[in-house]
Amino acid sequence: MQTLSSAGNEWEFTTRRIVISGMLGAISIVLGSTGLGFIPVPTPAAHATIMHVPAILGGVIEGPLVGLLIGLIFGLFSFTRATAPFFADPVIAILPRLLIGVLAYYSYRSFASTNKNLAFIAAGAVGTAINTIGVLGLATLRGYLPLEASVVTGLVQGIPEMIVAALLTSLIGKAVLSYRS
Repeated sequence: MQTLSSAGNEWEFTTRRIVISGMLGAISIVLGSTGLGFIPVPTPAAHATIMHVPAILGGVIEGPLVGLLIGLIFGLFSFTRATAPFFADPVIAILPRLLIGVLAYYSYRSFASTNKNLAFIAAGAVGTAINTIGVLGLATLRGYLPLEASVVTGLVQGIPEMIVAALLTSLIGKAVLSYRS
């Protein structure tokens, strides 16, 4: 089995995929609304966000369509609750988030047949990198941040987030695999 997703076209709407998208999208919103989505880490920003992890898990567990839908929910939440001027720009708040679960799915799929643990870790890392590089890259291209600030933020903040997301994706992904077997 290459992926955890149910049989059929990976881009097909099913009741199961819609329900899982809603559940994981709600988890992403709860993580942001309550502050539970921000894990304390010893960086200048003082926390690593895990609000994108539901989009990664949705992509890995149910396929790219679910990852895209959860990313959309995350992006819309980020846009409506903009904490920085560049998040009030829908291109920056939403566009990169659409790709988190999609690219995490294809990353997982590329390693799943050889090493499931590596596949989960890669999916978590790729999903996080897409979020970080996409948001900071667009913020730089659209003139909100200077390149130097984006690079430093990406390294200082992105690396801890990547590690946390890779670990969470691996732990939760393996638990789902175990439950389904």
